[in-house]
Amino acid sequence: MEDIQKVIGKNLKYYRYKSGLSQEKFYGQFGLNTKYLASIERGEINVSVLFLSNLAQLLKIDIREFFNPDKSRNITSKRIDTKLKED
Repeated sequence: MEDIQKVIGKNLKYYRYKSGLSQEKFYGQFGLNTKYLASIERGEINVSVLFLSNLAQLLKIDIREFFNPDKSRNITSKRIDTKLKED
């Protein structure tokens, strides 16, 4: 089973890409350092449920989506202009 921090990070990155926002624009709303937040997306940092709840509200998703280990949600590009297309 994949590490839960990596699953959360992968899903956070996936939904941020779907929103069409760069890390700077998306996370600027939280007033946090983008390097710190990039570490969350890489699954290197453990985050609180409250933080995830706030992100889920911003992304307009159910918080449970962060815990879904769906392997198809991998993002390989680092550029926001290659945003995911709706299925």
